[in-house]
Amino acid sequence: MHFQIAIRVLGILLMMFSLTMLPPILVSLLFEDGVIQIFIEAFIVTFVLGFFLWLTFHRYDADMRIKDGFLITVLYYIALGVFGSIPFIDEHGLGLSVADGLFESFSGLTTTGATVIVGLDDLPHSILYYRQQLQWLGGMGIIVLAVAVLPMLGIGGMQLYRAETPGPVKDSKLTPRIKETALALWSIYLGLTIVCAAAYWLAGMTPFDAVCHSFSTVAIGGFSTHDASIAYFDSALIESVAIFFMIVAGINFGLHFFAFKQRSALHYFRDEEVRFYLIILLLASVAVSAGLYIEGTAGINDSARMAIFHVVSVFTTTGFATENFAAWPGMLPFLVFFGAFTGACAGSTGGGMKVIRVLLICKQGLREVHRLIHPNAVFPVKVNHQRVSESIMEAVWGFFSVYVIVFLFMQLALIMTGMDFVTAFSAVGATLNNLGPGLGDVAANYAGINDAAKFMLCFTMVLGRLEIFTLLVLFSPMFWRK
Repeated sequence: MHFQIAIRVLGILLMMFSLTMLPPILVSLLFEDGVIQIFIEAFIVTFVLGFFLWLTFHRYDADMRIKDGFLITVLYYIALGVFGSIPFIDEHGLGLSVADGLFESFSGLTTTGATVIVGLDDLPHSILYYRQQLQWLGGMGIIVLAVAVLPMLGIGGMQLYRAETPGPVKDSKLTPRIKETALALWSIYLGLTIVCAAAYWLAGMTPFDAVCHSFSTVAIGGFSTHDASIAYFDSALIESVAIFFMIVAGINFGLHFFAFKQRSALHYFRDEEVRFYLIILLLASVAVSAGLYIEGTAGINDSARMAIFHVVSVFTTTGFATENFAAWPGMLPFLVFFGAFTGACAGSTGGGMKVIRVLLICKQGLREVHRLIHPNAVFPVKVNHQRVSESIMEAVWGFFSVYVIVFLFMQLALIMTGMDFVTAFSAVGATLNNLGPGLGDVAANYAGINDAAKFMLCFTMVLGRLEIFTLLVLFSPMFWRK
């Protein structure tokens, strides 16, 4: 492993990240909100340190290996979380504590959407924009953007792309060259964001709110510029726009690429993961709608409206809200919350275990039932009429096993800090699945939990964003052996 190469690349990436402080500066100038200084300071600090790291190790040159990709990915996310917190912690801005600033920054970059800030409606426009921009950059993965630029600097990017890309299959590329793949993904991502912003604006949002909410919708992040989230607008049309783009952003971006390239939507309907994804959303929406109506929470139309919005929002791990679903009667809050464990499709901006893994686990379970009936028969697991190799099935079960162990361990760790069971359970589930809102004391925000729990949940957010193994592999002694 080339540690010096990793530090050199980290320096380049930090210099690139410092440039993301420039748009908030322009927003601050536009709205004259008086907090331009915090972004100038954050830009200088981030760029100077990145330049120092690059200058110190710029003479080291070697081919990147898979280990280097894992190390850079983890270091970069940690560095981004730390430096991204500067505008939140700066005394000239929000003046949050270190724990709160880091929590807000990591929550944005991992597209978790959990917040410790109360009073969003009164914040300066530039800070509101900055929060949304963090989610937008984290949505597709800023490292995917980086690999489109790094080849120009003489640094290969395939190892970074494999470490960052979510989902069980990480070797598929849309185009022959990794730079072209990253640019293709970001072009689709940017295009969806622009269309989403235009749709929000036409539906009644102000241009500022439309842009900000398009960032968090396409990124499946869930941050809003208002404490009431989407409920602030009280508009069925705006909710419909959000539902459509949350569903679209939860689909594999590779399918978006081929659908756009071939001018055909047939790829979506032919893909078994997408069909399973849409069926889950449909069945859950019907079940929750019926539950709300039967419990007398609302009439049939309002029940359907609330159910569809929150099922799509939570199941895709976006985290927008129009109601406090944690206060719904009976088992409905848990039914909705458990949807985040399935999450969105692999290759999307969503979190959770990913629909494809859940689909494969279901197929594996069905295969075991068939084997009981016909012990000598061969029942291959297939997706899209193609046989899934045993190595992929083993990887899926390995991921699921580690996921459960990590979940239980982090839940016990939070309970040790003084949390009650429901709050700890939902806080871990919401952060590990990059959802945001939870149940119990974290239903509205995370401002009331202790600092130790916030640091733990920052770690959990990164675990979820990097799909556990990318981070845990660094704790293996074998990783550090030559």
